Amino acid sequence: MSGSGLKVGIVGLPNVGKSTLFNALLKRQVAQSANYPFTTIDPNIGVVEVPDSRLEQLAKVSNSEKIVPAVVEFVDIAGLVKDAHKGEGLGNKFLSHIREVHAIAHVVRAFEDSNVVRSGSSVDAESDVETINTELILADIETIQKLVDNKEKELKGLKEARLQRSELELLIKLKNTLEKGELASSVKINNEEEDKFVHALPLLTIKPIIYVFNVAENDLTGTDPVSDLEQKFQPNVVISAKIESELSSLTEAEQKDYLKELGLEKSGLERFIQTSYKLLGLITYFTSGPKETRAWTIKQGTKAPAAAGEIHTDFEKGFIKAAVISWPKLVETGGWKNAADKGLLRLEGKDYVMADGDVVEFKFNVSN
Repeated sequence: MSGSGLKVGIVGLPNVGKSTLFNALLKRQVAQSANYPFTTIDPNIGVVEVPDSRLEQLAKVSNSEKIVPAVVEFVDIAGLVKDAHKGEGLGNKFLSHIREVHAIAHVVRAFEDSNVVRSGSSVDAESDVETINTELILADIETIQKLVDNKEKELKGLKEARLQRSELELLIKLKNTLEKGELASSVKINNEEEDKFVHALPLLTIKPIIYVFNVAENDLTGTDPVSDLEQKFQPNVVISAKIESELSSLTEAEQKDYLKELGLEKSGLERFIQTSYKLLGLITYFTSGPKETRAWTIKQGTKAPAAAGEIHTDFEKGFIKAAVISWPKLVETGGWKNAADKGLLRLEGKDYVMADGDVVEFKFNVSN
């Protein structure tokens, strides 16, 4: 999965702060936000940089002309209402757009404001989570029933079909889980083969979910009003969409001052982006030289040739070896030449599993 291909869908009931959050993410008003349901009809898409302080440090020792960060694509999806799986509101569109993303960011309104109307489906934060999860589960039950029926038809008349039978058993296990009101992602997977089969299914609740609790401004720095929710629904990020919106209109220096004033180390959006990135089981490796310092996104466990393929397919096809150093060592020694002189570069082969923070120079031959 390449960095440019990551998609996180921002979902939630109407009027929970989704579009405000999305606008702040992009630091520009690309999603129309207003205080009534169904303002967002078609999904708005924005490519957002993944904050990474390592890039500037690497660029400095390499005298790089430019920095190219990793990115995540965020999709602002139309608000959901109860019975969306039956087509209520914009249900069908909502569900089809979720199918296209790799992970779900579920925005939940965790404050009361008489000026902001709750949608008809909304009661409180916990019920809002349950409403959306229920709609996703009900949509998945319809999908899984069709898959079970199709698999049973395939097996009719087949005497030897051990693999298909094990797949049918897994489908039934998923169906039973969903019918209990639990997410498909809660099903215990026994091996890599099962994991591959399950994650290839068109199920919504198999996708990783991050819960984004949108709190009032004065709740962000005081006592934690959503501690119970944080324990129950993980992973999560607590933000104030209003504060994030205010931050997005400030310069970088002003943002730092404002965050310091609030007693916060990072903005909620920065934590949100980084958590979303990690949620997908991704790591970052770097290439760094005079032309540019760039972050590359790969799945945890990726071997060196496949990582090289993120740069260009020729790098993977003609892979010979990789000169690797951890980013702190490269920064500490002051660049590639010093690191080489001190014997700190490791030459790794085709079986090397990339680590987060590796800085790499790939050696390849296109004639291979």
